[in-house]
Amino acid sequence: MMMKRFRVKICGMTQLDDALCAASAGVDALGFIFYARSPRSISLQAAKDIIAKLPPFVDRVGVFVNTSPEEMARHINECGLTYAQLHGDEAPADCEGLLKLAPRCKLIKALRVGVDNGSGSTQTTKAFTVFAPYVSGFLLDTYAPNAHGGTGHTFDWSLIPPCPKPLLLAGGLTVENIVAALRQTNPYGVDANSGLEDAPGKKNHDKIKTFLRQVREYEHSLLSGK
Repeated sequence: MMMKRFRVKICGMTQLDDALCAASAGVDALGFIFYARSPRSISLQAAKDIIAKLPPFVDRVGVFVNTSPEEMARHINECGLTYAQLHGDEAPADCEGLLKLAPRCKLIKALRVGVDNGSGSTQTTKAFTVFAPYVSGFLLDTYAPNAHGGTGHTFDWSLIPPCPKPLLLAGGLTVENIVAALRQTNPYGVDANSGLEDAPGKKNHDKIKTFLRQVREYEHSLLSGK
């Protein structure tokens, strides 16, 4: 029996020591938010400086909100990003344009889920169908009327429909609820941010280590049948 392995991304990186802590703890990917209105926004140069010091085999994810394909491609090329995570109101044409400009970079489309905007299973399924030809995976995050992620709140996981691509779960994930999230949703991977912080953009190293340890311990429990 092969062991299930959940991929882990920690987003909102702004500090080198936080990034190195996460890498040492075994994170699969780190997220850098290139959105000026985010409290975890980072400049292109600051991201480049951190990425240059990362060890091998840690993916670099750029998070963008309604950014032009040309500007996203510039960040991808200058930072050496392996993934672009589109967190705004991008259209499939934006994905197609970005893939032409940065063909080596894979795309993740983030979708916000919540009853407040009617984005339940039906709307999410429609978005899956529209974006599936262009992306390598989907990330589901909590809907908030004035935010594009980083709310610190979970959404109703029962709203998640079958996904045609690898599914990443985000939205209020913490050391307290990560095992329940894995057990209920069985995602390809998880994306944590504010739940592992002392303040916006400043991660708590103990929480990072505990979070990663809990994910790996849950994987082993599946293998042993506990």
